[in-house]
Amino acid sequence: MEKHEYKIIADGASDLDPAYAQEHDVDLVPFYVSFDDATYQKELVEVGIREFYQKMIDHPKIFPKSSMPSVQDYIDAFEPYAKNSISILCICITAKFSGSYNCAMTAAGMMKDTYPETEITIIDSTLNTVLEGMFVMEAVRMKQDGLSYRETIDRLLKMRETGRILFTVGGMSYLVHGGRVGKLVGLAANTLNIRPLITMKEGEIFPSGLARSRKKSKDKVIDMICAHFEETHENAAHYCIHVGYGYDYEEAAAFRDQVYKAVAKDGIEIHQIGATVGVHTGPHPIGVGILKKYEYV
Repeated sequence: MEKHEYKIIADGASDLDPAYAQEHDVDLVPFYVSFDDATYQKELVEVGIREFYQKMIDHPKIFPKSSMPSVQDYIDAFEPYAKNSISILCICITAKFSGSYNCAMTAAGMMKDTYPETEITIIDSTLNTVLEGMFVMEAVRMKQDGLSYRETIDRLLKMRETGRILFTVGGMSYLVHGGRVGKLVGLAANTLNIRPLITMKEGEIFPSGLARSRKKSKDKVIDMICAHFEETHENAAHYCIHVGYGYDYEEAAAFRDQVYKAVAKDGIEIHQIGATVGVHTGPHPIGVGILKKYEYV
């Protein structure tokens, strides 16, 4: 009979609240962030998210960078469980954005050489930030509901393609600096006070339009959510729907109320977007992550 004991581990790009992770027995492998290209600090361990965004607000001409966990970081996370023959399920940011998945795979191979009887599965979530966190939270629900290690993996692989992030940002400067849009496009957009609309699905980001103000960009995000459910003929009640934000919690809370009115769904949570995405979006990303609940996949 298959063992049901297994450990869920996620990389820091999932932006899970550390209190949630501790309460639900999820280990986090942090990313690193730097404001000077020389000193890298572990996110949540050595630099808090609020502190990260405050530095961006206070120093708008400084563009921070993030760095993925190392192979050794993953070895350190895996070994306490591998040596005790506890199966490991590790969930990583989309491999199209980061090498975190590859580092985890390398570490898993090294652990298997030392502890060949231990099962270690690394999942490329094809997701990022709040949406990756929702994916991890669904894995936690499966474990709590008594699903086995293999059942949980199978369900996760089926549900990841249902994930979407629909969001906007405060301006184009961070996207331009990070090479996400052309400089001329960014200059024109900043001059016209245009806000981009962005969709993330299947591990990649896609442009989804433009808006002339912050209010209109948030309204369009909600329109995009409603259009998704209309086009797919799916029930919003079968989905996890969470709001993600950067610096301004009060704005996020008001936006959540707008989303609730649009989709008429309870349980819409608010989660802060971390440095892994924040270095590219600046301090004012806001949007919605949607992911089908595991029991409806």
